[in-house]
Amino acid sequence: MTTRPQTPLLDTVDTPADLRKLKPEQLRQLADELRTEMIDAVGSTGGHLGSGLGVVELTTAIHYVFNTPEDRLIWDVGHQAYPHKILTGRRDRIRTLRQAGGLSGFTKRSESEYDPFGAAHSSTSISAGLGFAVANKLNKKPGKAIAVIGDGAMSAGMAYEAMNNAEQAGNRLIVILNDNDMSIAPPVGGLSAYLARMVSSSEYLGLRSLASKVANKIGRRVYNSLHKAEEYTRGMVTGGTLFEELGFYYVGPIDGHNLDHLIPVLENVRDSDQGPVLVHVVTTKGKGYAPAEDSADKYHGVPKFDVVTGEKAKSKAGPPAYQNVFGETLAKLAETDDRICAITAAMPSGTGVDKFAKAHPDRAFDVGIAEQHGVTFAAGLAAQGMRPFAAIYSTFLQRAYDQVVHDVAIQNLPVRFAIDRAGLVGADGATHAGSFDVTYLASLPNFVVMAAADEAELVHMTYTAAEYDEGPIAFRYPRGNGVGVDLPEIPQKLEIGKGRIVRGDESGGKVAILSLGARLEEARKAADQLEAKGLATTVADMRFAKPLDEEMIRKLAATHDVLVTVEEASIGGLGAHVLTMASDEGLTDGGLKIRTMRLPDMFQDHDDPAKQYDEAGLNAPQIVDRVLSALRHNSAGVEEARA
Repeated sequence: MTTRPQTPLLDTVDTPADLRKLKPEQLRQLADELRTEMIDAVGSTGGHLGSGLGVVELTTAIHYVFNTPEDRLIWDVGHQAYPHKILTGRRDRIRTLRQAGGLSGFTKRSESEYDPFGAAHSSTSISAGLGFAVANKLNKKPGKAIAVIGDGAMSAGMAYEAMNNAEQAGNRLIVILNDNDMSIAPPVGGLSAYLARMVSSSEYLGLRSLASKVANKIGRRVYNSLHKAEEYTRGMVTGGTLFEELGFYYVGPIDGHNLDHLIPVLENVRDSDQGPVLVHVVTTKGKGYAPAEDSADKYHGVPKFDVVTGEKAKSKAGPPAYQNVFGETLAKLAETDDRICAITAAMPSGTGVDKFAKAHPDRAFDVGIAEQHGVTFAAGLAAQGMRPFAAIYSTFLQRAYDQVVHDVAIQNLPVRFAIDRAGLVGADGATHAGSFDVTYLASLPNFVVMAAADEAELVHMTYTAAEYDEGPIAFRYPRGNGVGVDLPEIPQKLEIGKGRIVRGDESGGKVAILSLGARLEEARKAADQLEAKGLATTVADMRFAKPLDEEMIRKLAATHDVLVTVEEASIGGLGAHVLTMASDEGLTDGGLKIRTMRLPDMFQDHDDPAKQYDEAGLNAPQIVDRVLSALRHNSAGVEEARA
């Protein structure tokens, strides 16, 4: 007798309202189809895979039990939200993930009413959820706020700051701790599932409430004693005492892939009249896809891959990635300098610190998602005579700005900041773009700020930072591979505040292009095009946004008609500092035209990096147009511009 094939269920579900029409016994099939759909979609687009696979059942259960979008579901970070997007009306666009004009790789308010809060940086969900819950409480609305946060994100202090204030939300806030590294949970199974259902049940909670009222009538001392006894008894059996101390009613741990366990517990929590509740679920990253489960990184972030074999699309061989150049250079320098340390905030491979850690494990520190602590920890190391390198993405260093100012800059401590992912970053979009670090660092007294034009310059700047003990120093470099220059065998110690002429000379010309960072290749291309038009062009690699090479700027200003600054950073960076100097010294009084080119005053959507820079106006054709436009306003350059 042949088995009749199952009718696909995912095709019947466009929104969670459709999902809630299914019978509980149908949810297993739906989850399996959801997992298959996600694997196929990410195989064709690339993106975050392992984290989404780990929450397929949890996503299904949450939308089945809660009345989303009236109940607000907030995903911490958001890279695990692909299954959520499929179930919330975006399945027809899921193969546009991280593509130009397509779905974001994270949650995004403008994309769907089911994304009530945008995310891409971690550890924000409980604070945001508390805001939604308290707003509902103040407005006497019944809606819940459900914050799903991973155990990694729980390493950040912000999560605990939010939990410490969560009592204000009453029973409107539910936190789901997704423990996918087994870093918190004791073993889970039938007993723990039974206990979770029991302690979240209306019968248990009703009895607990009655006992509390009776004890409170007898006396406050008896009430407090019984409350603590009950709390610690449950803590010994189920875990979660820490969360109880923070004011949460703890339920768990439970198997996050067993829908028969998840559904009744979430229903009990939904209907509970307790205060804020924390549900502890244990999941497996990469669940249900063997290549991901067997991979060391569980296919956290992947390029396009073959769904059948799991084989990832291989990128073309090319120059080394910037982060690897940094990590290997720092590891080599540390061979002869035992004061060098490396600090990363949960991004060892992304920053290249993993290479340093392999060579010098005792001097490498992964502080978790705790950039604030990482920066002040580095300041303490520096104050004790060490040479710490804080290797942090530009977008994540923003989270520690107060520590950069107060604990490093004011005290003039020689912390070295290796700022990865400077500039635009392609598919990760606005939330991960390194747009602002030049502005927010170069405005600080005592700081030295450098930007590497290529991988060889990165080697020199890493060495320069290691040897610089006068105060804080930062150097920025982009995402991806270098430009293909030869790496120096012996690094050069750069003179602080001195740039270099890479084309032409200071003696004279029509146009001077002052480039900071990795736009140097585009500046060179622009110079070629300008030279073809008969416009003698000098190109300078400024190397330093602070201190400026004022001597070189004065010479170029005196010997050229147009001076253009180019940088992959926001307003307030190199261009602003050059304009300030020019204003203070009257450099434009003789008719010099100064133009600044920088990232636009907007958050750019995800796209191919080259297209992003084209939109930003920082590629060679736009540099040429900017120069010609300046010359048209300069009577001395009219004929050249017409040529």
